[in-house]
Amino acid sequence: MTEAASRSYDIVIIGSGPAGATIAHSLSLSDARILLVERGPYLPREAANWDVGAVFLDRRYRAKESWTDRKGRQFQPGIHYYVGGNSKVYAAVMLRYRRQDFEAINYREGLSPAWPFGYDELAPYYDRAEALYGVHGRADADPTEPSPRAAYPFGAVPHEPVIAELSDRLSAMGLRPFNLPLAIDLHNGGTCVRCATCDAFPCQVGAKGDAEVRCVRAALTSGRVRLMTETFARRLLASPDGRRVEAVELERDGDCIKISADRFVVSCGAINSAALLLRSAGSAHPTGLANGSDQVGRNYMVHNNTAVMALAPRLRNRTRLQKTLGLHDFYLAAPGREPLGSVQTLGKIKGAMLKPLLPWAPNAALDKLSERSIDWWLMSEDLPHPDNRVVAEGARSIRLEWRPTNLAAHTDLVRAWKRHLRALGFPVLLSRRLGIEATSHQCGTVRMGDDPA
Repeated sequence: MTEAASRSYDIVIIGSGPAGATIAHSLSLSDARILLVERGPYLPREAANWDVGAVFLDRRYRAKESWTDRKGRQFQPGIHYYVGGNSKVYAAVMLRYRRQDFEAINYREGLSPAWPFGYDELAPYYDRAEALYGVHGRADADPTEPSPRAAYPFGAVPHEPVIAELSDRLSAMGLRPFNLPLAIDLHNGGTCVRCATCDAFPCQVGAKGDAEVRCVRAALTSGRVRLMTETFARRLLASPDGRRVEAVELERDGDCIKISADRFVVSCGAINSAALLLRSAGSAHPTGLANGSDQVGRNYMVHNNTAVMALAPRLRNRTRLQKTLGLHDFYLAAPGREPLGSVQTLGKIKGAMLKPLLPWAPNAALDKLSERSIDWWLMSEDLPHPDNRVVAEGARSIRLEWRPTNLAAHTDLVRAWKRHLRALGFPVLLSRRLGIEATSHQCGTVRMGDDPA
């Protein structure tokens, strides 16, 4: 590996996912010289973007990495290294945290601690983010949503007939379904074709409000932002006294490049941000940069997530864009009940997606099975625990030590929703709780606090 010439910027942003791309877009309006560093390339627009086999069976766009769990077992994480990060394959749902989410919440298995600030401080930034990402929604649809709030930039994405009828039936049961807020380009002059491959797929026509489409492109046109793709941030280099970061050591095309700057933004996701700080240990920070508290990498959370297929023999569900409906009837605490979580429709499950679970079944049978289902995503909070942590092993390897927490509340949510589905006439319910490889909802690990030390 050769040493390339050093260069200097005012601000270096490491990671071009939603966090890094959004701040690059905002800072591009200033006079600062900005470098945006991305580990991967641009995700190509190609036929495989909408190919179920390529995306789900071949895992074409997942990072070709193997991480290990606490027992040393290898797994392939749900990480996507591209300009725009994991937002290239997200479901385009953009929900705000509810006011109560910023407060301390007690669960049977522990405490979800309060944030150092509340919803009101973030509300103006939510408004700006929804405008920037082009979110469709209806402000008065979900009774848990904080109010007052600004209207969404665009009206809610309507349900297709099967989901609209289901929404009416849920309302008749006393529940309060709402149209999920979606960042898709579905309006007059928009590029969205309401395809059946949005949730978990890249968008072949650029209609998904991802970080590349909505932020990186505009930032680059400003002339103040430079983007380096396929560039790995090895470590941050602190000053001799350890008081500030002076440079970042990058690896690109076999060369080691040192970039200096006045400010650095670490926005690689909860896992890789922690790993970068831990790899940046030095004489002033022997356990990792900014890790005097020994908290960097700890308290990893990822939600408790369960997918449910609700099957009815006579159903013919030809819905294309299925992920339009949500329910928060179980989200907040109720008398005698702790908060349980969120219920949303999934992107429509296709027969080929079931092949790993039912490898013996003919493809035609799997297609028939998927046509008779409405598919759901159930999500509950998990709790911070210091032993759930990211460990950096060597230059690139990661060990993810994780055990699920708050499973009791999540189990209650799954049971409650299955009761409602049976009452709606779905006698066959197939469910699967996601494991350690499902890293798309990662959070924790580099946490804010209210102690200046």
